[in-house]
Amino acid sequence: MTRDEALAIVHEYVKNENLVHHMLAVEAAMQFYAEYFGADVETWRITGLLHDFDWEIHPDMETHPQAGAPILRQRGVPEEIVRAVLSHAEHTGVRRETLMEKALYACDEVTGLITAVALVRPSRSLLDLEPSSVKKKWKDRAFAAGANRDEIAAGAAEFDIELWEHVGNVIQAMRRIAPELGLVGNLA
Repeated sequence: MTRDEALAIVHEYVKNENLVHHMLAVEAAMQFYAEYFGADVETWRITGLLHDFDWEIHPDMETHPQAGAPILRQRGVPEEIVRAVLSHAEHTGVRRETLMEKALYACDEVTGLITAVALVRPSRSLLDLEPSSVKKKWKDRAFAAGANRDEIAAGAAEFDIELWEHVGNVIQAMRRIAPELGLVGNLA
């Protein structure tokens, strides 16, 4: 499975641009951590890119991501990626065992919170965003209420990385693709 093949799957099943941006953000974070740990960068990237590919066709916890797994298998996606996708959702019962599975869980929710914080800044940019800005918004549970803080904290702990270091790493990863995410803002 190549990144281009994975991206074709995403474009086939996902029409919502914000969801595509989310998957690109998770892909960037996964690439960052694969490089950090000396892991297989392409496999980690593809895992991040595909993790929510079925959300629009299975938009509830009864079916996502487990109903998407057979589609991935039919498309020739390696089982280690399918298993990681299944493990990123608590309700599937698939325990996270590998570092890649733990990374995916740790990176998923936090990208949404980081995006939300970037969008309310005067610059509307990732390029000047620091973890301290995310930390300030963290306490306001009404802000970006869809970003589950408990899952974000649990993901960082399970991944064995301090939360605010993790937030900084993910910001750094997302900065690499800020133009693709529409998060350069007025700092271009």
